[in-house]
Amino acid sequence: MLEAQDLACWRGDRAVFAGLSFDLAPGGALLLTGPNGAGKSSLLRLLAGLIPAAEGRLLWDGEDAFADRVTHARRLRYLSHADALKPSLTARENLDFYARLWGGDTPAALASVGLAELAELPARVLSSGQKRRLALARLALAPAGLWLLDEPTVGLDAASVERLGALLARHRAAGGMVLAATHLPLPLPGAGELRL
Repeated sequence: MLEAQDLACWRGDRAVFAGLSFDLAPGGALLLTGPNGAGKSSLLRLLAGLIPAAEGRLLWDGEDAFADRVTHARRLRYLSHADALKPSLTARENLDFYARLWGGDTPAALASVGLAELAELPARVLSSGQKRRLALARLALAPAGLWLLDEPTVGLDAASVERLGALLARHRAAGGMVLAATHLPLPLPGAGELRL
């Protein structure tokens, strides 16, 4: 169980959000919506431990999520709006790097996003949609309880969004949780919504 209690985030002298509370149970999903600049990406970065909360607490199973930052980092996958790929490495090599860190099956992860036949191409020659799919393939490598996704469907065609839906469904069926910032509908049936 993930629980946010009265979280606040400041950017300079301006509050991005304050008094933000929510909880998310295993198998749950929460869509973060709102206009540009509302704090969706900032909230995801805060939850990932990349920026500090100005106020409030984040709990994991009732305990301070940040008491052990290494443990917290292991229980989540954060996918920002940037794909974070090495252009000179092949699609397979990009995933192999993460597979060495987390474990997992690179060929199966590539297949889950429809990139098996492009495994040996350098990331620099992939289209923007293919690069996004390659970034999403990291989610399929090894289990992590919490997925934090920032605009995960940017650049994806309808077939790729459908594949993402299957990946999200498998994760939730195994007890995983999803928080996703989005301006577009996502294949997350039964998801709650937090409008910032």
